[in-house]
Amino acid sequence: MVQRAKRFLPDRDYIGIMLGAILFGIAYSWFLMPFRISPGGVAGLAQILYHFTGVQESVWMFGFNIPLFFLGYYMVGKQFGVRSFAGMMMSNGACWLFSPVRLSFVPGFDTFVHNIAPADELPRFAVLFTGGSEMDVLLASVAGSSLLGIALGLIFRFRGSTGGTDIPVAMLKKYAGVTISTGYWMVESVIILLAGVVFGDARLVIWAYLNLFLTTRMTDLAAEGMPFVKAVFIISDNSEAIRDAIYEHLDRGVTFLKGQGGYERRDRDVIYVCVHRRQVMVLQKLVKDIDPDAFMVLHDAYDVMGYGFRKRTLDYSDVD
Repeated sequence: MVQRAKRFLPDRDYIGIMLGAILFGIAYSWFLMPFRISPGGVAGLAQILYHFTGVQESVWMFGFNIPLFFLGYYMVGKQFGVRSFAGMMMSNGACWLFSPVRLSFVPGFDTFVHNIAPADELPRFAVLFTGGSEMDVLLASVAGSSLLGIALGLIFRFRGSTGGTDIPVAMLKKYAGVTISTGYWMVESVIILLAGVVFGDARLVIWAYLNLFLTTRMTDLAAEGMPFVKAVFIISDNSEAIRDAIYEHLDRGVTFLKGQGGYERRDRDVIYVCVHRRQVMVLQKLVKDIDPDAFMVLHDAYDVMGYGFRKRTLDYSDVD
């Protein structure tokens, strides 16, 4: 009975995907699409087609995403199956649901909605901003791109996808080893430039690249987390004493790497250790007190697995 009851409980991944989809719909429908400044993607193509046909962007997004979903399923694997389909349906549905014209039934919501399109163009409804100044565009860009980045990061973190260019980005990540942010830069640039040509406004290209930068930064932050761990290389003639101090005061394990000085060609031990950011200053003081001439190199570590650390990274290993 317990096992059967668990089947009816929502999976944690799907709850995370749903939250990301809601933010996705708000970001596009309220802030980015009205100003035609979405950072590329299927939404950018949908905006272009809305301009020519008057068919709503969310409809075009469904039309593009269905074949892309099947492509991702066969090229990336089954792990881009059910969760990706759920993420695609939720995010596209959220764009349709959160369209300002559909929220008119909410008491007082219409006071925040403004048609920012000229009289001779198709209507474009924005929330909060009137479209009367460049400041409105800037604020809409920052708000929309930040929300969109968080949304995409959450959806990727919970092993889903919004469809669209997430599929080719995931393919680039799997087959070419590029990061999520780099993949987005490569795929979205083509769409951004196309939108600038179609709408005949070079400023849209500039705004879109600003949005793309903000979105990719927020995507990595939401998906992979802050670099909360520092990896440290320590080169010293007192490596044993430094090792003992790290064990005693920081409760961290160390690894000795075998190195050789380039000038004297003398063999020496290189200490490699990972510590939390809050422990960096303590480590620096310990090393300085033992060996003021020690050489230290610190760099960010985004994903550390093992004693004292928890995993914070994307995981596509589970198969639906």
